[in-house]
Amino acid sequence: MAKTEASSLVGKLEAEVEIKSSAGKFHHMVSGKPHHITKAAPGHIQGCELHEGEWGKVGTVVIWNYFHDGEAKVAKERIEALEPEKNLITFRVLEGDMTKEYKSITFTIQVTPKQGGPGSIVHWLLEYEKISEEVAHPETLLQLCVEMSKGIDEYLLTEEVEIAPSVAF
Repeated sequence: MAKTEASSLVGKLEAEVEIKSSAGKFHHMVSGKPHHITKAAPGHIQGCELHEGEWGKVGTVVIWNYFHDGEAKVAKERIEALEPEKNLITFRVLEGDMTKEYKSITFTIQVTPKQGGPGSIVHWLLEYEKISEEVAHPETLLQLCVEMSKGIDEYLLTEEVEIAPSVAF
């Protein structure tokens, strides 16, 4: 599932998650309605608030309250890239618990329709630079992302929620 790039402080981890939801719905929830993730994955995400900007726009700053490694944690992240036509979004961590161990860390999520059938593939890419050799690679953060993806998928499949992207005229 996870691949680690061999390097001292700089690294990359990736994972793919098969989901039953459409790529567009999943991407729209993560990019345009991330505050709904608290309902979809309450064991992992306890809060998501808009700190600066607008939901679903590059430059927007979001504060996440999440549960990781047995502890409640906080992350302040900025949307660095957003490509709706590719169902891609990148978040860069600005402040919070992750910055105690990583000089930089980004999360890129791209969702693609599954070939030859229903459903999609969620591809997670974590790129990071550790503050020291003693810091572990963020495999447990990647696992949190995988589990959160499964929760979002279940939520999209079971809830009658308005998650469809809005059409701009």
